[in-house]
Amino acid sequence: MSSWISRAIESRHGQLITTAVVSGVVVGGTILGFQKAKRMYRVAQLKDSIPDIGENHHATRITEYGAASEAFQPSKEDERNMELAARARRGDYAEDLVLEQLARNRVFLTDDGLDKLRTAFVIVVGCGGVGSHATASLARSGVSKLRLIDFDQVTLSSLNRHAVATLADVGTPKVHTIRRRLEQITPWTYFDCRNELFSEVSAPNQLAPLNGQAPDYVIDAIDNIDSKVALLKYCHDNNLRVISSMGAGCKSDPTRIFIGDISASTDDPLSKSTRRRLRAMGVKDGIPVVFSTEKPGPGKAELLPLPEEEFTKGQVGELGVLPDFRVRILPVLGTMPAIFGLAVANHVILEIAGYPHDYLPSKSRDKMYDGILGALQGAEEKLAKSRGFDFQGLKIPITQDDVGYLVEEVYHGRSIVSGLSTRLALVRWNKPVDEIIDDRTPGQKNSLLQMKELVLMTKEEAMKHQKEVLQGDKRPEDLYNKKILATVDSKMREEEKYERFR
Repeated sequence: MSSWISRAIESRHGQLITTAVVSGVVVGGTILGFQKAKRMYRVAQLKDSIPDIGENHHATRITEYGAASEAFQPSKEDERNMELAARARRGDYAEDLVLEQLARNRVFLTDDGLDKLRTAFVIVVGCGGVGSHATASLARSGVSKLRLIDFDQVTLSSLNRHAVATLADVGTPKVHTIRRRLEQITPWTYFDCRNELFSEVSAPNQLAPLNGQAPDYVIDAIDNIDSKVALLKYCHDNNLRVISSMGAGCKSDPTRIFIGDISASTDDPLSKSTRRRLRAMGVKDGIPVVFSTEKPGPGKAELLPLPEEEFTKGQVGELGVLPDFRVRILPVLGTMPAIFGLAVANHVILEIAGYPHDYLPSKSRDKMYDGILGALQGAEEKLAKSRGFDFQGLKIPITQDDVGYLVEEVYHGRSIVSGLSTRLALVRWNKPVDEIIDDRTPGQKNSLLQMKELVLMTKEEAMKHQKEVLQGDKRPEDLYNKKILATVDSKMREEEKYERFR
């Protein structure tokens, strides 16, 4: 190699090439150096242009979300209200005045019910349209201890649905906006404001007791799916009573709003994603939710797409205020979040006060799931027998909850072939090419079946599929049209994404 370089340098042609390469490197380095120096000069100029902090230039730290930590200076009226609230919480507020303000609640809930409400501690996570109306109703109804959790600030677009925010509040933290306004209405209420993002990591601290009192109820008014699922899972695992608001966006019919178990919520993308994620984590019911059964239709509002030019600029996910937050505009009629929030507060008030009430029952299809599970067990035994295995004592790694998840959340209770919703069965989609039984443990035989291999059909369709595909020589491509094949492929790829939540 060294001799080749020596010969190349000695030749005139090689010398010219070498000179050109060296010159290019020198020129490139000079240009890059000049650009770096230019950037450094501009940065220095910018820094020099920033005035020193003093009486004429006051500066405060910004929060981790890029907002001013002290976004507003209290006015004299704010200061008077804050002082009145502080005195009221110390007991310098006549009890007769409190009872007079709460007189209508008192005669409705009785003294015992109102006492329970007045000593309750409620946490509201999410203080936008839904959360602000829920909080305002709870405070007006007598709840004396409220913890508010939200990382966001009031914007101009918030004002079409926020319960108490005004133009003067734009740019201020939502939790403090609510506190400032409600202290003027119920000054005896204690507000524990947390200008923070809720997350799985911070949940133990954010949902912790207040002065030794565990929360009597938690309200989920979050519109981000990851935070929402983390909150509901934490409450479920730690036996905290919680009610969740599903999506109010793109809804307009107040007659279709219900309070029911999460397993019964339908016709809402946020509800569907939340329910499916929770079910993958083993939480299938037991959480009351407020949801709308209104269906989309011609002329109705839809999630607005991002303009095409935004995709040409790079990763659209970077447009979100935080990672994994939505970046598209969600159309919201200002009245609907208010109705959702009032429904949430109403439920919490009745629960805490012990007032009689009921909500929609769950689907109660456990018997159907058991039947489908039994048929699947039999199908796996037949498949094992057809391959020469001893199927006696064969166990399949699928539970009743798994069946319910596949039927309700993946296939929405309809056959993938015909769309029928009666006499349903789960069956393998593809003929297995590898071993189907693990018998390495003495005395135990386990099927290697996985949930993502199963599809939902009617019993008659499943029998035909098993005979011709699983035990015969045909492929799904030989039996079904392109639309069915594409649908199955889409469902299976979607299920692979949800498997990480199990």
